[in-house]
Amino acid sequence: MWVNLYFIPIAIRVCLVVLFPFSALDKIVFWKDAIAQADSSFLPRRSGPPLLIAAIVVEAAAPFCIVFGWHDRLAAFVLALFCIVTAILYHPFWKLHDFWKSGNSVARSHFWDFLKNFGLVGGLLLVVFATQLAPADVVARRPLSSTTVYTPAGIAPPSAVSGWSRPRSDGH
Repeated sequence: MWVNLYFIPIAIRVCLVVLFPFSALDKIVFWKDAIAQADSSFLPRRSGPPLLIAAIVVEAAAPFCIVFGWHDRLAAFVLALFCIVTAILYHPFWKLHDFWKSGNSVARSHFWDFLKNFGLVGGLLLVVFATQLAPADVVARRPLSSTTVYTPAGIAPPSAVSGWSRPRSDGH
């Protein structure tokens, strides 16, 4: 029971956001490099420092809110928007001409970073829309079962949505 209630949800959230505080620290330690990258988008020159400070705040604060469950939906939504913006501004693989080049390719590197950002967006939006976790013992017993992901909340009973049923409140 303790594993289902505390460890698994926290472990999932830590795995989802672990890179962001380190990214914030990297921006602080390597400030000049981070400014150069921030100024490399189509945004006006000198917009780098305010953008960088905002990025550090988001990358430092939002993960802790998500892990500890304090305004976690808002924090996950802000972090998802941050990932979308950074993917578009700083990983414009479509502008680079070496995508199909054999060997190292800057465009392909940006392409993978772009897609990774959107993978994070998907995980963060799961936090926003509060997907219910199935208990670990159910997943272990039925590892190939699926959830009904396209059923709006409140329509399907919990057992149909997650493959498990909640104990009844009357003790039966």
